Amino acid sequence: MSKNNTNVIAIVTMIFMFAMISFVTNMAAPFGNIWKNSYEWSGMLGNMMNFLAYLFMGIPAGKLLSKIGYKKTALIALGVGFVGMVIQYLSSRFGASVDTFTVSGQAVKLNFVIYLLGAFICGFCVCMLNTVVNPMLNILGGGGNRGNQLIQTGGTFNSLTGTLTPLLVGALIGQVTDKTAMSDVAPLLFIAMGVFALAFVIIFFVHFDEPNLGKAQSQGKDKYSAWSFRHLVLGVIAIFFYVGIEVGIPAELNFYLTDDPLCGAAIGGAIAAVYWLLMMVGRLVSTAISGKVSTKAQLTFVSALAIVFILIAIFVSEEVRISMPGYSVAEGFAMFQVPISALFLVLCGLCTSLMWGGIFNLSVEGLGKYTEQASGIFMMMVVGGGVMPFIQNVIAKGTSYMASYWLVIAMLAYILFYALVGCKNVNKDIPVE
Repeated sequence: MSKNNTNVIAIVTMIFMFAMISFVTNMAAPFGNIWKNSYEWSGMLGNMMNFLAYLFMGIPAGKLLSKIGYKKTALIALGVGFVGMVIQYLSSRFGASVDTFTVSGQAVKLNFVIYLLGAFICGFCVCMLNTVVNPMLNILGGGGNRGNQLIQTGGTFNSLTGTLTPLLVGALIGQVTDKTAMSDVAPLLFIAMGVFALAFVIIFFVHFDEPNLGKAQSQGKDKYSAWSFRHLVLGVIAIFFYVGIEVGIPAELNFYLTDDPLCGAAIGGAIAAVYWLLMMVGRLVSTAISGKVSTKAQLTFVSALAIVFILIAIFVSEEVRISMPGYSVAEGFAMFQVPISALFLVLCGLCTSLMWGGIFNLSVEGLGKYTEQASGIFMMMVVGGGVMPFIQNVIAKGTSYMASYWLVIAMLAYILFYALVGCKNVNKDIPVE
């Protein structure tokens, strides 16, 4: 098989895995609507457990990637993901009558603990998959604008599954009631198990070259590491904030609309799905222009624009409503009246769509043999997608949903700083071959 054909197979494989990452990750926030009906404090806890796994698995995943390569790491990840989905399914079958411990005077049932364990294990899976797909696509594209273009292409499919997941969960749940349970979303969990099994078989039989496999270790002790690069360190902070932004905007919007007497969980899930749909649109646009427009310029523009959108969402009156497409079990797809702030929060999807690929691309530029190590570090900091939305949710409970978005503005301001100043490689004297 020619090198070009091998690269095409590798690219398609990585894009498929990119789609799976979002499919798994975006279950956590809408599942929170099920559990917060029983435990008011639990809305973002499953999401936080999913992302907390990144903190523990990020660096080990990078080391695993360098030691055994991309294919074997991906296969391990898919196996772990299958197990995680099985455990989440078991939470719908067992433990609903068994007390474990007490929080704020309320007994926590075993089934919720099982669910959190499943979410945590799924976090290990998506961490490893992320560690594989991002550097692989960047390398296959040769870095620079072309590397960013491939990452954005993968991100487009990532956004497609991200669009479908909350929509499917919202449709399965409908209106949240005292009887709503994990058993209502069991069909989605079975679909996820099937996808993991199919992906495992496909990737098992696909062959592609392993770039930089063992390269960094083969040269013995090295006084430098990925941490030696300033633009990587600043980029790691940026990615921590970015994932918090990406998850926090639609998740808090979902809760906001779910609590709105004119909306509910199904409508909230449908509006959140539009956010992910716009992320897909944004990534398609970035894919088309990345060959001509620099990553730095794109990241600068979308960071500034997102700040403007959220400022408008915060200050516009909540009494002003606008018609947006949504879904309810009773009416199917229809236009529903939602606060106009929801529109501007959804539009942020166009902006956040470019940020992951842009930050990763700029941060690993010029790292050479340290790229795999850097990818592991990046994945560790994806824990921001659990920590920052959790903090945002705490702020929302203490103040209001819209006031919690000031935290998002602060994080966006840092990303804007990174795009303008922090992304410059000032350590070009470090040998990377």
